Amino acid sequence: MRLDELKPCPGAKHKPKRVGRGLGSGAGKTAGRGSKGQRSRSGQKPKPGFEGGQMPLLRRLPKRGFTNIFKKPWTIINLRDLDRFAANAVVDAESLTAAGLIKKHHQGIKLLGQGEVTVPLTIRVNAVSAQARARIEAQGGRVEVV
Repeated sequence: MRLDELKPCPGAKHKPKRVGRGLGSGAGKTAGRGSKGQRSRSGQKPKPGFEGGQMPLLRRLPKRGFTNIFKKPWTIINLRDLDRFAANAVVDAESLTAAGLIKKHHQGIKLLGQGEVTVPLTIRVNAVSAQARARIEAQGGRVEVV
C-alpha cells in the first residue's frame, strides 16, 4: 500500500446536503436557516462572545488583580544547575547558553538558592538571592551582579 492509494473507510465520507434547490427537496426556500433574523442572513457573523446585546459573560464577571505591563521576565537558575561547571569556572550568560541552561534571548538571569554548590565558581548574573550568595561564598566562590 502506498500513500496515493489511501482512501477513507466506506461510510466515513458523506456528500454535503444540497440546500436551497426548491420546495420539493425538503431544504428549499430558506435552505434550513429558518425565516428572518441574523442567522438567516448571509455575510458577517456576530463576533465570538456576542450574546445578542445582553451584557457578555466576560464583562459580567468581577475583575481582580493587576497586571504590570512593564514586568521584566527573569530566567531562573538554581544552584543545583551549576554542578556541571568545573572548579573556578566563570559562569555567565554565554557559558549558561553553551551548557543549555538558558536560551539566547533572555531579559535577565536570576540565581536562586535551591540545591547545593560543591565547587568555587565566579558567577556573573543580573540578580541573586541572599541564600544563593551565601552558599556560593561559603564554597570560596564569588558573585558579580552585572
